[in-house]
Amino acid sequence: MPELLLEILSEEIPARMQVRAANYLREALLAELEKLRFEFPVPVESARTFVTPRRLVGVVTALPATIPSQTTAKRGPRVGAPERAVDGFARSAGVSADQLESRTVDGVEYYIAETSVPEQQTASRIVEVIQGIVSSFPWPKSMRWRNGLRTWVRPMHSIVCVFDSQPLQGVVDFASTDDQPGPSINIGQTTSGHRFLAPEHLHVRGFDDYEKALRAAKVIIDPAERRDVIVTRADELAKKAGVRLREDQGLLNEVVGLIEWPVPLLGTIDPEFLDLPPEVLMTVMRSHQKYFATEDKYGNLADKFIVIADIEASDGGIEIVAGNERVLRARLADAKFFWDQDRKVTLAFRAPALKEIVFHAELGTLDNKMVRTQALAVKVCQWVLDADPDKVRSAVRLAKADLTTGMVGEFPELQGIMGGYYAREDEENDEVVAAIKEHYAPRGPDDTCPTAPVSVAVSLADKIDTLVQFWAIDEKPTGSKDPFALRRAALGVIRLVVENQLRLPLLQAFAAAGAEAKSAKNLLGFFADRLKVHLREKGVRADLIAAVFALTMEDDLVRLLARVDALSSFLDTEEGTDLLTAHRRATNIVRIEEKKDGVYRGEWDAGLLSEDDEVALVSALNDARSDLEPLLKSEKFKDAMRVLAKLRIPVDGFFANVTVNADDASLRANRLRLLSQITATLELVADFSEIKG
Repeated sequence: MPELLLEILSEEIPARMQVRAANYLREALLAELEKLRFEFPVPVESARTFVTPRRLVGVVTALPATIPSQTTAKRGPRVGAPERAVDGFARSAGVSADQLESRTVDGVEYYIAETSVPEQQTASRIVEVIQGIVSSFPWPKSMRWRNGLRTWVRPMHSIVCVFDSQPLQGVVDFASTDDQPGPSINIGQTTSGHRFLAPEHLHVRGFDDYEKALRAAKVIIDPAERRDVIVTRADELAKKAGVRLREDQGLLNEVVGLIEWPVPLLGTIDPEFLDLPPEVLMTVMRSHQKYFATEDKYGNLADKFIVIADIEASDGGIEIVAGNERVLRARLADAKFFWDQDRKVTLAFRAPALKEIVFHAELGTLDNKMVRTQALAVKVCQWVLDADPDKVRSAVRLAKADLTTGMVGEFPELQGIMGGYYAREDEENDEVVAAIKEHYAPRGPDDTCPTAPVSVAVSLADKIDTLVQFWAIDEKPTGSKDPFALRRAALGVIRLVVENQLRLPLLQAFAAAGAEAKSAKNLLGFFADRLKVHLREKGVRADLIAAVFALTMEDDLVRLLARVDALSSFLDTEEGTDLLTAHRRATNIVRIEEKKDGVYRGEWDAGLLSEDDEVALVSALNDARSDLEPLLKSEKFKDAMRVLAKLRIPVDGFFANVTVNADDASLRANRLRLLSQITATLELVADFSEIKG
């Protein structure tokens, strides 16, 4: 069956956008082809996409050569409707009024417009597919060029489209912004190879031909293959030099998106810079130069680095390596200058300079923030065992002082880390040094979470102060926008609490940071949402978190997760499933009847219990309440679930043998109150109405 090949060639696509773009291209190809209404659906597995810095590539195999003829019938107004309405319907359906038919549908006679489309060649519709993809492509950021109205991530050069080994012809018009014509991209079969190594035009007739031609022209279109080339050859170079490549998946992902023909080369770091903190060396190499670091057999940073060139040099890369070594030498010379100069002044001497740095226009300076954080951190010590308040106070006061240093000014990503080094130079206490270094952590889901008590207290206080203060001025994350990284701060607090098993009541902590009651509750709801996101990857159901949180506004995350764990285990049992069903049934019956008569709440009347199953249920509910209270108070949640399990038989018996809507009004009301007590008893443990499934 015919194959479709599509390539969109442009200026360089940012590496961070490439994976998402390739995934979307695959989805868009399948979606647009589906609109052609082939006789059989296009198999999902038949579509593949690839991406390089300059090109998006899609290939779909097993496409039908023809689109079968199709007849559609569109229903219009009733027969006898005004002539104007009938004419309008006919025009919208693409037929004349005298071509309309009448048919009876459900006893009513309607005008029907029937249209037929003859069999078509698939090739005749492919340009339409390309237009649909290009016009709706969701780049995070895109640009216009040459007066164009439509946008693309970067200026587009050409589009290759080959179907069944035959090139398709057409134009993608980007329109214009004024009287000047905008860019028009011709669709054809001509592409080009590597920008420098083989820029000549290439004519292709199918995917295999295309892939081979590009490989010969020094372009590897498959990112996975480029990744393998980088890792394999870089490992070989490192081993020959007696070192090993330091693993860095983030950098590897980025570099794969920067080159089309990877050529790893080995460079050397000047010995005079090896006494710099390893984080400085890594930052310069990784963030600024995109070099891979190496390490010795003990895991220490070695004096070799790997640079990935996108060109094959005639001298084997000697000049490329020399040039990169010169650039690295200059960058490290700057870093060494800052390192030497910064250590001439202590952090304690620098701290007052925070008064000159604005934290936020409405929240004052960084000095104001650290005064607040210092007071909060001392209060947080009551919930962090073994956190020395004096050390915590000292660490907070010095935590942001490195923001005034030359090193952090040049390399902002080193804030906190450099503060730790400078504190050690100032002979501060080891726990204080660690707290300064770690107080930004965890910075994300993959970052290490502090465990030392002083570090935990300082990090918590810094993040909670930030959250509370921004909530107070109504600067909250909205949609995808979070300019002050408040989601990350909340996730950091969650990880600090959960991973260190801290019994920290968040509402009290927010109040200690100055939050008003309403703002604190709103912020706690934000934490609940973040907790759901955080635990989703761990397989924890968000509805169970909501069920526990909604019941009590639970602000002790350790206790909340213990409840969630017990609830999850309970719902996996037959008793749990049945009681969830019973809760819904009881809630629905009471809700329906309350709409008619008013609220059925409060205790039942024991004198109106006339059925054995009523008596048995009342006895079981009384026993459950009596048993649940001490178990919940002592946080024996699994035992509490076992108490709930005992309700299954009497609840089932009640529903099976007792008529709730009895003719006797007082009996009916008493039984509805009994149903409401089933719900109330179950909700001593969790709000079962929040549970799905």
